[in-house]
Amino acid sequence: MSASSRRAPAAPAAPVARIGGQILADALIGHGVDTIFGVPGESYLALLDGLYSHRERCRFVICRQEGGAAFMADAYAKLTGKPGVLAVTRGPGATNAAIGIHTAFQDSTPLVVLIGQVGSDFADREAFQEIDYRRMFGQMAKWTAQIERADRIPEYLAHAFQVATSGRMGPVVLALPEDMLASAAQATPTAAFTPVQAAPASVQMTRLHALLGVAQRPLVLLGGSGWSAAACADLRMFAHANDLPVACAFRFQDLLANDDPNYVGDVGVGINPKLAARVREADLVLAIGPRLGEMTTSGYTLFDSPVPRQTLVHVHAGAEELGSVYQAALMIQSGMPEFAAAVRNLKVDHSAWSGTRAAARADYEAWQARPPVFETSAQAGRLDLWQVVRNLQAALPGDTIVTNGAGNFTVWAHRFWRYGALRSQLAPTSGAMGYGLPAAVAAAISAPARTIVCFAGDGDFLMNAQELATAVRHEAPFLTLLFNNGIYGTIRMHQERAYPERVYGSSLTNPDFVKFIESFGGFGATVTETAQFDGALARALAFMAKERRPALIDLRIDEQVISPGRSLDQVRAAGR
Repeated sequence: MSASSRRAPAAPAAPVARIGGQILADALIGHGVDTIFGVPGESYLALLDGLYSHRERCRFVICRQEGGAAFMADAYAKLTGKPGVLAVTRGPGATNAAIGIHTAFQDSTPLVVLIGQVGSDFADREAFQEIDYRRMFGQMAKWTAQIERADRIPEYLAHAFQVATSGRMGPVVLALPEDMLASAAQATPTAAFTPVQAAPASVQMTRLHALLGVAQRPLVLLGGSGWSAAACADLRMFAHANDLPVACAFRFQDLLANDDPNYVGDVGVGINPKLAARVREADLVLAIGPRLGEMTTSGYTLFDSPVPRQTLVHVHAGAEELGSVYQAALMIQSGMPEFAAAVRNLKVDHSAWSGTRAAARADYEAWQARPPVFETSAQAGRLDLWQVVRNLQAALPGDTIVTNGAGNFTVWAHRFWRYGALRSQLAPTSGAMGYGLPAAVAAAISAPARTIVCFAGDGDFLMNAQELATAVRHEAPFLTLLFNNGIYGTIRMHQERAYPERVYGSSLTNPDFVKFIESFGGFGATVTETAQFDGALARALAFMAKERRPALIDLRIDEQVISPGRSLDQVRAAGR
């Protein structure tokens, strides 16, 4: 072929001009987004129009309030291991969503939040619903930015997913001016995001081997986000090979199946006193993943600060977390899969702590025994909540997902329920009320083959009960176990402890919860005695299977049953 007949390679085609809303929708699909939770708003109509062209590949879960939508996005991320995506409108929509963004930050949950914004021609005039989101979310997001040019949307979105999923994971907020979304531009797409995590160095693993080799009373403490099923399996292999007792941090109890012989309990609110003593008396604590915050350290009392008396090995994905409260003897920045793979085959002579694991396991099983029955009133002894939880567990599959918000009622799940493998517990370490119901909706939508149970208090339940409409719309059945005592239980307990007999501001007036859920087309039953529960449960499960709608069992509880083994009268007497 002569030189004159050769053809020059064709130049790459220039990107086609699209409006910002379409560019953003296309970019979301490019990053593998299949579900978006939100409440629609006129400030981001162009994005909704862009998503219309991808409606077969990406579902937009329309919620009834942005707080519930934010909790759903957080729960989706926890359950699937993929970043949650939330879309809300400006001003009131963003402020409603703030509770879920704060929860995602404290829980280290990867979240990408898209917020409509006033047009750039109205900026800084305190226009209708205008807020500076950089200032608003500065302390509760890993990164907050505003996209001013449509051609830079792919760049900003790729950065957002990268930041949300790398290192210590968390929420990222992008503000979207209305005129930017409606303007046309040529934008070059990016590759899909790739999370980046550190891995332990060989010298750190050598040091860990040496510390474990001289230990007499070691304890492993698991927690945090970023775990995978493979990472949990690797960690379990390490624990079994070295006969190590393994505890889980506050609301991370599904990192090791609770039926595993090495599982010895949760280190959180209402900790087993014997387990707390084991943490304090351990000579080596290997904390893999948890932040070691207030709830996991019993108000920073399990470890001395800044230098713990135990030899502390702290493994965490974020360098900024290591040494922030406790100066550990060994600090390792690493993702959980990376560390678990490195420690999987580490083995030492564990004869020095022979029998420790079995004794700790026996303490855990004793802690799960039936607590004392209250005799302060006739009603207090009629409904045995311990038996209710036992019967519930016996009736449901081993991979049941349990969700909850915040309140004293959660102890009945945390202490007596035996969580299965990874992603069977969805709960906020931020202590946010109202989380459980939206989380159950998200779980039922994302994992339709699994059984979902929401533990909720009467105060907790009504904070996001409107999302029952979302569940019905998406044929997302789940069971709510409603602990109904007519009070904000945790507040009343602290009130009686600090200001005995000066009750004010903690009583509730409730609707008929059975009629309430029936108004959504769901199933409801009231239980006042233990013997009624099994029948109500059977009817609820049959209804859910047939109708694909939510069900609720209203457990009428005497306010004296404030926690397992302790009545409200006893709390009051101790506070006098």
